[in-house]
Amino acid sequence: MTAPKLIARPARETPAELRTTPGRTRALPEDLLRQASHRVEIIALIGAALWVAAPLLGRFALRIARPDDPRLWQFQPGDAIAVLALATSLGVFGYLRTGERRPERVMDIALWYMVAVAFAIGVMIHCGALTAAPPAAPMISWIGPVILMFAAIVPAPPAKMLAAGLLAASMNPLGMLLGRAAGEFSFDGAAALLVMHHPDFLLLGVAVVISHVVTRLGQQVTKEREMGSYRLGALLGRGGMGEVYLASHRMLARPAAIKLLRPEMLAGGNVRRAQLAATRFRREAEAAARLRSPHTVELYDFGVTQEGTLYLVRELRDGGDLETLVRRNGPLPAGRVVHILRQVCESLEEAHRAGLVHRDIKPANIHLGRAGLYQDFVKVLDFGLVKSVEGGNDSLVSGTGLAPGTPTYMAPEMAQGGMVDGRADLYSLGCVAYYLLTGRLVFDGETPIQVILRHLEEEPVPPSRRTSQPVPPALEAAVMACLAKRPEDRPASAAELACMLAAAGAEPWSREDAVEWWSSAGIDLEAAVS
Repeated sequence: MTAPKLIARPARETPAELRTTPGRTRALPEDLLRQASHRVEIIALIGAALWVAAPLLGRFALRIARPDDPRLWQFQPGDAIAVLALATSLGVFGYLRTGERRPERVMDIALWYMVAVAFAIGVMIHCGALTAAPPAAPMISWIGPVILMFAAIVPAPPAKMLAAGLLAASMNPLGMLLGRAAGEFSFDGAAALLVMHHPDFLLLGVAVVISHVVTRLGQQVTKEREMGSYRLGALLGRGGMGEVYLASHRMLARPAAIKLLRPEMLAGGNVRRAQLAATRFRREAEAAARLRSPHTVELYDFGVTQEGTLYLVRELRDGGDLETLVRRNGPLPAGRVVHILRQVCESLEEAHRAGLVHRDIKPANIHLGRAGLYQDFVKVLDFGLVKSVEGGNDSLVSGTGLAPGTPTYMAPEMAQGGMVDGRADLYSLGCVAYYLLTGRLVFDGETPIQVILRHLEEEPVPPSRRTSQPVPPALEAAVMACLAKRPEDRPASAAELACMLAAAGAEPWSREDAVEWWSSAGIDLEAAVS
């Protein structure tokens, strides 16, 4: 078996911003913390470059000002400090780069790195540098701007920033003490230790304010992302009318996926479009709530925020959709296709018996992952276009800018705007089967209209003629029956199609085959999120 490529690696732990403890301050969003972690990596790398450039530029300046200075070609104590600072910077960069680190730990490392940089600067200014000299008046050293920079890029609590900043700002007075001990210069009175560098401490006050603002903004983002009892995490993906985020129940810590109605679907002043989008979104929630098949995505919650944002909460699964699977790994063996399609049929049979038609069956709306000990477990997603068979003509079909399906998988009667029943879903499922077996669409074209016309007028080429993989004749007959132009020529129900697939003569796809495939895909199913 050819080693497949990874579809999607599942989240392995609940992100920091999704964990709450009663009485504790609201945590910052995981994605903001990870962005800050990446910025710390960049700062450490830039710092390493500066610790190389600074001694070289210092010698260049000394050569221009004092070409005969004997220190020009001598290794100075300041050079040793620069080497140590370079090693520290590279160590921080390497540590953060070589593994997945918890963002909270990265923020603590960043503050200690700031103190280390401040120590190196303080010692180089006052002890052992080529230009070391006693300060003549109060001054702002490089330490002050470093503290401000870290306050802006590291979303640390103000108390932590104050403590780390006090240590960092104290590195100049410490450098003066070391310089005096080394005989570099002298000064009178301990007050000079602080007076000469009080601007750095004033900048520390500004840094604490900046840290407070950054933290409050992050907490505000977290608050805005709360949906009922759930809290949003990282963005998982975008669809035709929604965005899907990682989420968790605030009390149960149960991982989930939250789908939000994209704001632009309700914006722009098009009231009709906004109403249709909202109706479609509500239908998805209502349909999922009515269905109980294990192969239909499970709905946890549905609601509207105070700002009017519609959201629904559904189960979070490891794995990926069929479109991604075929795009990255190529056509599937016939036995696996049958295994997948029969599970889809079970979901559709329940929906059809309830008088519901999905109307947007396509590979991207069929998820393949794990459920308990079972791999290659199918879940049918996105019931946003579902309609009742008894509902008559659907106003969503004529909604401005809102297509009633996907042209490459659309049944002819849907394209014509006629009455549809469950057999329209079977046509779409035939298109899905065709794509899984061949890696190609039944019909393609330069425009959606061309694709729709081909579905209306042309007979499809049998899948066995468009793939080098063996396709059992009975399986090909079942697929071609689903692709019949007239609904009455297709299988009468999803259950009938499932029986045709069971008798298709394809080599069975066993649980062992599924375990082997997912193992070779690199997904640790024992640690994955179900």
